[in-house]
Amino acid sequence: MKIAILTSGILPVPAVQGGAVENFLDFFLEYNDQQKLHDITVYSVYHPEVENHTALKSNVNHYYYIDVTSFVSKVKKHIFAFFHKDIHYHYSIEFYLHQAMRHITKCNYDIILLNNRPGYAETIAGKTTSKLVYNLYNDKLNYQTRNFQLIYDAASLIISTSNYITNRVRTINDYANKCITIYSGIELQKFNRELPSKVKREDISLTSDDFVMMFSGRVTQEKGIMELIEAMNMLGNYPHIKLLVIGSSFYGNSDNKNDFAKALIAKAAPLKDRIIFTGFIPYSEIPCYLQIANVAVIPSVWDDPFPTTVLEAQAMGLPVISTRRGGIPEEVTPETAILLDTDNHFVENLANAILNLYEHPEKRRAMSEAALKRSKLFSKERYAREFFEALEVV
Repeated sequence: MKIAILTSGILPVPAVQGGAVENFLDFFLEYNDQQKLHDITVYSVYHPEVENHTALKSNVNHYYYIDVTSFVSKVKKHIFAFFHKDIHYHYSIEFYLHQAMRHITKCNYDIILLNNRPGYAETIAGKTTSKLVYNLYNDKLNYQTRNFQLIYDAASLIISTSNYITNRVRTINDYANKCITIYSGIELQKFNRELPSKVKREDISLTSDDFVMMFSGRVTQEKGIMELIEAMNMLGNYPHIKLLVIGSSFYGNSDNKNDFAKALIAKAAPLKDRIIFTGFIPYSEIPCYLQIANVAVIPSVWDDPFPTTVLEAQAMGLPVISTRRGGIPEEVTPETAILLDTDNHFVENLANAILNLYEHPEKRRAMSEAALKRSKLFSKERYAREFFEALEVV
């Protein structure tokens, strides 16, 4: 088949600037390159770092880049915004889509894949005979979405990364047979605790006696990091319980100077060296830091659709403490994770869960073994294979 892929319009593909959704795209593009399944063209925003990327040497995957950052393109974007007031997304994203469609309409694609941007269908519907497939990693299509019926009806297939998202789409149509769930995967070869690590505990002021919890992800309110700091404050009598916070407020941003990050640092100040903020760490180095940890804590207080941090922690054999929100319960089992309700007792229960694992190393060992076994279900190869199998029936 001949397939076009429309990206987020924010970050480039290949994922030279990171981004979970962009990394997932790289996974099945790599699989397509290996298996030679389809002729695929990716429409991506331009970034200078893509020019020498090995992915561009593929014979079956092609990359069409759209400039959205130069002075000329910025002028064009503002002109576009002036004449297009009624748009689904931000004008910069819609400008990217407009530029991509100028090329797409000249080609005869069998499928146009809208990657986490179902709202693109408002612009595309009726302008091409290609079948539209939505690939959803977030809760972006439900009965509250603008023009939800038009967007839903335009799709030939809707692939979600969790049953949570699939069920949100089904708020539009209870009997939606065009919706399927394909769990995303990770690169298990890299998230392997047997690999040598470049980072040691002493490099970041930790000792072998410390019980290290790791939080990895965007340092934002919905990720529950403030509640985790509050739980740490409740564990003041346990000086060897340490928290390693990996991440920043947005991809590639290491300064942590936004208001929430400042409030977080102030909340953590009384704990001094018991909480270590690393700032942004490149994705390729995350496994090294996971090797340092005893437990992974993912305390999301929002309906996190399917956080890869949970999958990564399990692949490294870490017990998980998380919440019953979004798609998280689909990623774990009672043998691999302690799941908490985000109710009025959340902080207290979070502290108790941490203390429970701290005081019971035998429980941690059992959870670690179960986590390693569970992680084998979430390989990037399985994800890509199931994804392309789903496209075959469109």
